[in-house]
Amino acid sequence: MHNFINSGNKDTRSGFGDGLLFLGRNNPNVVALCSDLTGSLKMNYFADEFPDRFFQTGIAEANMMGMAAGLSIGNYIPFTGTFANFSTGRVYDQIRQSIAYSGKNVKICASHAGLTLGEDGATHQILEDIGLMKMLPGMVVISPCDFNQTRAATIAISNYLGPVYLRFGRPKVPNFTPSEKPFEIGKADVLTEGKDVTIIANGHLVWEALEAYNSLTKIGINAEVINCATIKPLDLSTLLKSAEKTGRVVTAEEHQKNGGLGDSVAQALALHKPCPMEMVGVNDSFGESGKPDQLMKKYGLDSSAIVDAVKSVLKR
Repeated sequence: MHNFINSGNKDTRSGFGDGLLFLGRNNPNVVALCSDLTGSLKMNYFADEFPDRFFQTGIAEANMMGMAAGLSIGNYIPFTGTFANFSTGRVYDQIRQSIAYSGKNVKICASHAGLTLGEDGATHQILEDIGLMKMLPGMVVISPCDFNQTRAATIAISNYLGPVYLRFGRPKVPNFTPSEKPFEIGKADVLTEGKDVTIIANGHLVWEALEAYNSLTKIGINAEVINCATIKPLDLSTLLKSAEKTGRVVTAEEHQKNGGLGDSVAQALALHKPCPMEMVGVNDSFGESGKPDQLMKKYGLDSSAIVDAVKSVLKR
C-alpha cells in the first residue's frame, strides 16, 4: 500500500486562491485580473486585500489578455483568472499574438478544467486546453494534483520569467502532497518505486493512480507512480529512467488523449526509449452533463481504468 495520507478533500482552485493571496502579501509586483468569476476562482481574497492591484475586466476575456500583456511591460507580474475554456479556446489569438509571441511574463490561470466541471456540460468542460497551450513556443504548462501542490505551483510561477499556463479544477479532491514542499517547474515526482510498470499521471488523476497502485499491489503487480505536474517542459530524465527500469508505461490525465500528457510522453519514448504504452484519457469525444465522479467513470478516467490499462500494457 502507498503511504500517502489524504489530509482532507480540498478543491485545487482554493490552492490557487491561497497561493495568490500569499503572493499579494509578499510580492508588490503581482497583480490579478479576472473575467467576472472572482469567487469561482477564489480570487476574492486577493481582491479584498489588494483592491488597487486587482482588475475586474468583466466578461471580456480577450481584453483581459491584452491588459495582462500590457501590465507585464510595466514590470508587473499579471495573473489572469477565468474558466479553462475561456482561458484558452476563447482567447487563443490574443495569447498567441500578445503573450506567447513576445514571451510576455503573464500567468494564465485556468480553473474548472475537464470533465470534473460536471453539470455545466460539454461546452464548458474543455479537454483540449493543454494541447492548445503546449504547442505555443515558450509556454510553460502545469497541471498540479491537489490543493497543496496548486498553492506551491502558483507561488513558483511568479518567480519564472515568461508565459505560464496553470490548470486546476473545481471539485474537492484528496489533498496528500506535503504542504511545505516547494514546486519545481519541470520536475516530476516519483511517488512510489516499482519495477513492473510506470504510471505517469497529473491533475486529478494522480490520486487515482495511487489508488490503482494499491489495487495492483494486491494482484502482485509492482507499479512506479510518477506525478508529472509539468507537461512542458517535460522531465525527460525522470521519465526515461523509470521507463528504462520497468519497460512499460501508462499515462493518465483528465484531457483528450490527443495533445495532452500522453502525447508528450509518447513522443519522448519514441525518440529515446521505445516501449509498450497505454493512455488513459478521453478518447476523441466531448463531455456531457453529469456528476463529476460518474463522468470520470463513464469516460474511463478512474483508478479501475488505470488498472485495466496496466493489465493491457503488460500483455504487449
